[in-house]
Amino acid sequence: MKLEFMREAIRLSREGMERGDGGPFGAVVTKGDRIVGKGWNRVTSANDPTAHAEVTAIRDACRALGTFSLDGCEIYCSCEPCPMCLAAIHWARLEAIRFAATGEDAAAAGFDDRAIYDEVRKTAVQRALPAVQGLREEAAEVFAAWMKKPDRVEY
Repeated sequence: MKLEFMREAIRLSREGMERGDGGPFGAVVTKGDRIVGKGWNRVTSANDPTAHAEVTAIRDACRALGTFSLDGCEIYCSCEPCPMCLAAIHWARLEAIRFAATGEDAAAAGFDDRAIYDEVRKTAVQRALPAVQGLREEAAEVFAAWMKKPDRVEY
């Protein structure tokens, strides 16, 4: 773990919070010895519930590197990632997560993700939000077309 990268994530968390961009969260994506993406929580300033620090750092790194895959990169987070950010980190193919504060620290500050973790473990019909399936066959046709598409980009 490179402490200067973690300190930058923490600095971004404080700076964004003090500016009023959103909650106290920051993140940087690194490749080797350099930062290739920076992000901080912008949920309230952007009116975007997905604008968490990790997601904004991933978006920044992908733009900078011109790719959707961050294979070979790591992410430093001022706090342990929430379920959405953890999923985004996996989708981005980051190789490691380094974090400072824990989920318990975040919960004590009013950012509690336990209910979301509980929901993920349930089947679709058991979850608190109603989930109703329809038109599966029509949607499956699009997947079949995707599999036949000669110029599809695998990810």
